[in-house]
Amino acid sequence: MRAHGLALALLFAVSPAMADNLVAGLSQDQIQITSSYTGTELIVFGAIENSNTDTPASLPDVVVVIRGPALDMTMRRKVRVAGVWINRDALTLYGMPGYYFVGSGRAIKDVAPEEIRERYQLDLADVEPTSTSTHTPSKAEPYRAAAIRSRTRDGLYEENPLAVEQLGASLFRVRVPIPASVPRGEYTANVYLLRDGMVIGAQATFLDVQQTGIERKIFTFAHQDALLYGLIAVLLAVTVGWLSSVLFRRQ
Repeated sequence: MRAHGLALALLFAVSPAMADNLVAGLSQDQIQITSSYTGTELIVFGAIENSNTDTPASLPDVVVVIRGPALDMTMRRKVRVAGVWINRDALTLYGMPGYYFVGSGRAIKDVAPEEIRERYQLDLADVEPTSTSTHTPSKAEPYRAAAIRSRTRDGLYEENPLAVEQLGASLFRVRVPIPASVPRGEYTANVYLLRDGMVIGAQATFLDVQQTGIERKIFTFAHQDALLYGLIAVLLAVTVGWLSSVLFRRQ
């Protein structure tokens, strides 16, 4: 619901008279993850209507933002005590996107001014949680930055200034990597049309990333009844360990 609300808010923030200039879609609206899934590629494609009179140099900019399901991330700060690094301070970022991709045709700072980038979160540096476990923004900032760096290293956050491929006077395409480690849930694909640094059109599409087969049943069971799942896992581990010890003693 939070993803739907954000997408609708962004769309209403765009001038309705200009929003029809953009038509976009996804190559698929559902990604099914099985035990053999090693990642895939999502294609965002579209057309800019009424742009035939534009020269290539004056075409509006297209920016694609793929936002994954909201997660609560607890970040910890290590300090050195008596020569040993230990985790001491911790802070929780609520509602951070589990996956974030920003694709544009050139450096995002050249596409939009800072105010627009912050409003629509067109830059990885502008990704914000919905709230934090502290009421002091300055205290939360280094933890937010650390979360962005960590997700970027894991391939779950990416900013690509060369992602938008112009296929003609009005057609475009963006290839979005979806790694195997992406969180399951609902994703929002926002496509923005900008001219002179201002958003003149936007379209939101939703993508579902889910586990399938026996993996989905185990995943659902683990999340719906975590205590029972944990007890069963411990019982299986103890049983396997006991059987192994019996077999080794016989040998």
